[in-house]
Amino acid sequence: MPLYEFHCEKCGQDSELLVRSCDWQGSKCPRCGSAKLEKKFSTFAASGVDSAPSAGGSKSGGGGCCGGGPHRH
Repeated sequence: MPLYEFHCEKCGQDSELLVRSCDWQGSKCPRCGSAKLEKKFSTFAASGVDSAPSAGGSKSGGGGCCGGGPHRH
């Protein structure tokens, strides 16, 4: 089951719920118990993509165990 982000219209808090995509309506706010939840648009994480610069500050992409070259373990 996916993890969705919601905004509660009653208490104004954001929360995450683990629910089926077709069964989220009627879910209760974990903070105040209200069923007035609005599903937020969320981005997703893609695994295997490293867009952050290396710890050494190099922008060549990489670093770590392979010294900045392609990772071929």
